Amino acid sequence: MKKLTRSVAALVSAATMALTGAAPCLSQTMMTACAVDTNNDDWLHAKGSRLYDMNGNEVWLTGANWFGFNCTECSPHYLWSGDIDDMVKDIADHGVNVLRLPVSTELLYNWMVGDPDPVGSINPNDDPSYPFNVDLIKSDGSVVNSMELFDILLAKCKKYGVKCFIDIHSPESNNSGHNYGLWYGKSFTGRDGKKVEVTTDVWIETLAWCADHYKGDDTLIGFDLKNEPHSKYGGAPVDAIWDDSDAPNNWKKAAQDCADAILAKNPHALILIEGVEGFEGHGAWWGGNLRGVAKYPVMPASGTSQIVYSPHDYGPVVSDQTWFNKDFTEKTLLDDYWYDTWAYLVDKDMYPLLIGEWGGRLDGGKNEKWLGLLRDYMIKNHINHTFWCLNDDSGDTGGLWKDIQFGVTQGADGKMVGKTTINWDTEKYETYYYPAIWKTSTSKKFIGLDHQVALGKDGISLNDFYANYAASEGSNLDGGKKSDGKTVDADPAKTTTATTSKTTTSSSAAATTTTTSAEIASNRLYGDSNCDGQVDLADAVLIMQALANPNKYGLKGTDDHHITDEGSANADVEGNGNGITTNDAQAIQMYLLGKYKSLPVK
Repeated sequence: MKKLTRSVAALVSAATMALTGAAPCLSQTMMTACAVDTNNDDWLHAKGSRLYDMNGNEVWLTGANWFGFNCTECSPHYLWSGDIDDMVKDIADHGVNVLRLPVSTELLYNWMVGDPDPVGSINPNDDPSYPFNVDLIKSDGSVVNSMELFDILLAKCKKYGVKCFIDIHSPESNNSGHNYGLWYGKSFTGRDGKKVEVTTDVWIETLAWCADHYKGDDTLIGFDLKNEPHSKYGGAPVDAIWDDSDAPNNWKKAAQDCADAILAKNPHALILIEGVEGFEGHGAWWGGNLRGVAKYPVMPASGTSQIVYSPHDYGPVVSDQTWFNKDFTEKTLLDDYWYDTWAYLVDKDMYPLLIGEWGGRLDGGKNEKWLGLLRDYMIKNHINHTFWCLNDDSGDTGGLWKDIQFGVTQGADGKMVGKTTINWDTEKYETYYYPAIWKTSTSKKFIGLDHQVALGKDGISLNDFYANYAASEGSNLDGGKKSDGKTVDADPAKTTTATTSKTTTSSSAAATTTTTSAEIASNRLYGDSNCDGQVDLADAVLIMQALANPNKYGLKGTDDHHITDEGSANADVEGNGNGITTNDAQAIQMYLLGKYKSLPVK
C-alpha cells in the first residue's frame, strides 16, 4: 500500500564527539557519567518469538525513531534547537530504552572510506562561549563530522542507559529517500567528486564494515537492513519481491546475504528484516508484508538466533485502507490484515517481531482507535516496537515532541548555564506510548537493556530489574507475570601486564604510583592504563574505577581486573610523577577529543 510522503525540514544540525567517564563523577560536561558499562555484555539473541540477554533473561525493546542521519543534514534533527546531552537524558527519562536511527548507505560509505560528511553549525549564536552543545565542538571551534557525531550520540546513549540500532533508510542521503523502494540502484557524488553507484555489493559492504567497526560497543545492538522495501513508486526500476530466486530485486535473498556478512563480523548483532509491499497478490504497508517468511524464511549460515522481523504498521490518517472501513476491532484487524501479514510469526512462536514504525497524528477518531488497539496487542503479545517518531517534522505523522527550546541563565559563579526544554505531546505520549514502554508493574520504573546502567533518572538497569523487581512485582508484560532472572556481573576491560624493568611503588589503596623522571621508559604508551596496546575510552574508565573502588580495581585488588603497576605508570599522564588522579582520566579524554596533541601533558 502506498504511504504518504514524510517531508522533513531542511535545517542544519549539530555534530559532535565526546567521551564519558565512570564513577566518581567529574565536573566537566564530557565526563558526567557516574557508571558506564564497558563490559560489552548487553548483546541480545532470539529464541522462538522472544528476545533474551546472555543469561536467558527476557527483554522487551520499547523505543522510538530519531531521524536525520539519513537526510542531507547528516545529523539527528533538532540538534539545532537542543543540547545533545540534555536531549538524550530526556529521552531516557521518558523510558525510551532503544533508539532506531535511520541512516543512508551514502553516509556509511563515506565513513567507511574515511571521509565522513560534515554537518552544519550547532551554535545558533555563533558564539564559542554560548553554552549550547559546547562539548560537541573541537578545540579549534569547528564542528566535528557526521561519524564523530554518531560516536558521541552512542556515548551519550551509553551514559543514560539507552541502546540503539541503525536503519538503512535510503541508498543516498535524501530527506525523501524513503520513497525509493530498493536497497540498490541509486547513486551519489562522493566527497572526492566521483560518482558512486549503490549496488547490492556496496550496500552489504558498508553494513559489514559498520558491524565490524562497532562490534566492541554493545550500545549499537543491531542493524535494520533496509527501510520499507516496496514497489516502483518513488522511482525504483522494479518492485521488491520475496521468493526463493536469485533475482537482483529479491529482498529475501539480499537480506540473507547481508545478514551473513554482518554476522561474520559481529555474531552478536541483531538483524532486523522488514517485509515487502506485495506477496502473491496480497498487499500491505511498505515494509509490512511478511507473508513470505512462512514459505521462504531468511536463513543465515550461522542460524536464526539473531533474526528479528520488523514490519511497519500505520493507521488511516497516514493512508486509509479497506480494513479501516468498518467498526474495526482487534479481531477484525487480525482477520483482515495483521495475522497473515505479520502477527502469525509471534502467535506461532516462530520469530520475534519489532514493529519498526507505528504512530501518527491524533484525530479524535479512527486513527486513535487504531493506535490503542495496536498498542494493546503489542503489550499482550510481547511485540517489540519503535514509535515513529520523536522529532515532529515528519509530515504525515508528527512526533512525540512538539517543540524544543534552549534557554540560558547565569549561575551563581557568574558563568552562563544552558538548559534544553523538550515540550512533549503529552496526550500522545501518556495515552498511546507510555503504556507500551517496558516498566515494572506497580512501581512503574522504566526498565533499561543495559545490565549496569539505569535507564534515565527514575529507571532501572536490567540487572536491577531481575535482582529486585522481576520476582516481586514483574513488569507490564504477560499480565504482570513474575519471574526469576540471573544478573550479569560487572566485567571491566581486562588488563594484561607488560614486562618492564621500571619499578613503581604503591602509596595508597587508591592506586597511586610514584615515578621518577629517570624511570620513564622511552617506549611507554602513555594513557594505556589497561595495557592493551592502545589509548581509548576504556583506559579513562579503568582509572576512574580504580579510584572509586581500589579494593576491586586498584593495585591492591583481589581479582584479575585491577590496574597493574605498569598500567598505573602508563596512566600517570597529568602532573607526571604525582600518581594517578581524576585529572589523568580527564587528560586522556581531552587527548581523545583532540584537545591535547600528545601524552603525557607537558
